[in-house]
Amino acid sequence: MSGPLPDVPPVFALGPPRLTAGLDQAERLDRRAHLLVHGSPPSLTADRLAELADAIALRGRGGAGFPLVRKLTAVAHHARRTGVRPAVVVNGCEGEPACRKDTVLLCRAPHLVLDGALLAADALGARTLVVGVTKDTAERSVRDALAERGLRDRRRGRSPRARLARVPERLVSGEASALIRAAEGGPALPPGRRVRAAESGLGGVPTLFSNAETFAQLAVAARLGAHRYAATGAPREPGTLLLTVSGAVPSPAVVEAPSGVPLPYVLQACAADPSPGGVLVGGYHGAWLDAATAYGTVVTREALAAGGGALGAGAVLPVPADTCPLGEALHVARWLAAESSGQCGPCRLGLPSMAEALADVLAGGGQEALEAVRRAAQAVHGRGACKHPDGAARFVLSALAAFPDDLTAHVLGGGCGRKTTGVLPLPAPEPAGAADGTGAGAADPGAAGSRLAVDWTLCEGHGLCARLLPETVRLDPDGYPLIADAALPPRLHPHAQRAVRRCPALALRLEKP
Repeated sequence: MSGPLPDVPPVFALGPPRLTAGLDQAERLDRRAHLLVHGSPPSLTADRLAELADAIALRGRGGAGFPLVRKLTAVAHHARRTGVRPAVVVNGCEGEPACRKDTVLLCRAPHLVLDGALLAADALGARTLVVGVTKDTAERSVRDALAERGLRDRRRGRSPRARLARVPERLVSGEASALIRAAEGGPALPPGRRVRAAESGLGGVPTLFSNAETFAQLAVAARLGAHRYAATGAPREPGTLLLTVSGAVPSPAVVEAPSGVPLPYVLQACAADPSPGGVLVGGYHGAWLDAATAYGTVVTREALAAGGGALGAGAVLPVPADTCPLGEALHVARWLAAESSGQCGPCRLGLPSMAEALADVLAGGGQEALEAVRRAAQAVHGRGACKHPDGAARFVLSALAAFPDDLTAHVLGGGCGRKTTGVLPLPAPEPAGAADGTGAGAADPGAAGSRLAVDWTLCEGHGLCARLLPETVRLDPDGYPLIADAALPPRLHPHAQRAVRRCPALALRLEKP
């Protein structure tokens, strides 16, 4: 077991490692160590690469699980039709606190991810390669890896021009159109209309967009070939997968396991709670399993879906048996509402309404409150500028479906009698002691005299700052912020820092005297 890098969890494998090979020997595999462990990658044509992706049934590992072969063929088709060279974008943002596997890959095995991305770029004839990241550790590692290959910000031979895109660490930053928009110099926000990246992505050209693990899997499969790759894992979903297991010792841990491994075995191997009251699989856009279902299933996309769960982004979060899963779900539902980019009604209004309706249910609001949750979830589904409202609604409705006895106890007014302690990982309060957006945080001694300011060249009038800091910011008739020309009271400084960090256009500033 290893993983002492900052913000990078421990890693281990259940069975022979593939993606994590060599990580028991080094904190980070540089170019030389990477080649010693994995060898040189082959070169494949677009047709051969698509055949490989199809033969191993490789799906995206970022959450949606879209078949990679369909992305490859769509990008190749649109590139030929339009006569332009495509682009490749690696999504390493991982803005969900329950998921850390892509962070592990980018920080400790960056060349495996780059191998897969460059393999696809070479096959498709891509001109540009962009790697999106949110964390300092990942940025340094990928920047070093590009430099080790001689690819940083310039072309070398047939290789594409490669560069990094650093975006805010928010859930919405990893959405495809948001990351592409940020890579073009705009805010890390969905543009408000859904456009397939394979048709018109980065710079308007067809773009292959997938997450870090998907490209790493492609690199492994290209070296092994379809037959050897499929020798491990479930027959219909071969290979290994990376799981982020919270509630483990230590927690979280990133585990490489063959697909088809029993979920209880994963929990026991990670020293997680052996008898959970429920397990959230797939992350905060995933779905819940009750304890009986969790202990009778295996880790494949098909099996988890059959039990009402979802593989999603590979997060596995057991909730202890003495903890109320609905109370834990409420904490996350409120966080999901706060993660809204604030630019469409389903996110800006619908998600907070859904979270507060769930709070009413847990407070004994009865059948009327329960129906309000379901109405709110139905109202946001399919109507957002991105898939965030859909994922949040799925998370909440899944909690209601997975724990009917708990739900009945709350609806009838007595409650389930179990505690809510916040066992599901959420971002740490910011700064130390800061509130979660509803209460006062600890004052920063260095905040005296600080003022909020707006960079008007960037502000797009999203209005999120006014919701996060109503004591200081209000909106004009056009929806742009009006900020009090006065020093912030120290008690509001944590809330101001949170508003600055969450500004979708990065236009808000906190200026010290």
